[in-house]
Amino acid sequence: MSDKRMLIVPAELVRRIDENRGDLSQADFLNYLIDSQLGGENRKENGISSQEFEALKQDVKKLLEKSNKSASREELVSFQEDTKKLLKSFVDFFVGYGLELGKGSSAMSDLEALSKLGGAGSKDETPGGEVKLKWK
Repeated sequence: MSDKRMLIVPAELVRRIDENRGDLSQADFLNYLIDSQLGGENRKENGISSQEFEALKQDVKKLLEKSNKSASREELVSFQEDTKKLLKSFVDFFVGYGLELGKGSSAMSDLEALSKLGGAGSKDETPGGEVKLKWK
């Protein structure tokens, strides 16, 4: 591309090019625009249109606005308690399942592990290793 030619364009077009080219030279910016338009048919398969891009930007903004809302302390405590209850019910299920299979020798170690995991327990726990769940 060592030959250089002149292109006569309206002053308004030159102003628009200068406003939108950023750090690119005028020639590089025009080259980019021409390449993007001529290669547009191939790019449609791999890329997205500007309208799709703007729609995605709006969706991301909406998600970010929603994610700025914080949970209250009561919601976090409730979530933590529900998670503990769920984990205890899983442990109870698998210990019971192991006992049903007849693993007599490891049943005691499973119960010991359950008592270590249970710790102090919660107010809904009854003696005997069972957990009662209250569904809302």
